[in-house]
Amino acid sequence: MPKLKTKKALAKRVKLTKKKKALRSKTGRRHLLSSKTSKRKRKLRKRGEVSSAGRKLIKDSLPYGL
Repeated sequence: MPKLKTKKALAKRVKLTKKKKALRSKTGRRHLLSSKTSKRKRKLRKRGEVSSAGRKLIKDSLPYGL
């Protein structure tokens, strides 16, 4: 059986923890920041966990983890 290819676009956007949980950056931090409160922007700095629906997609796209 041939080697499986890693989806590089997804590998750049997701970080896997030791327990194989996927962390992603939150949306809404690119532009139009002047209208958002400091508290909201501060909370957007933290990474969010990928939902259970997205976990299977990540498992298929990153066959060897990272």
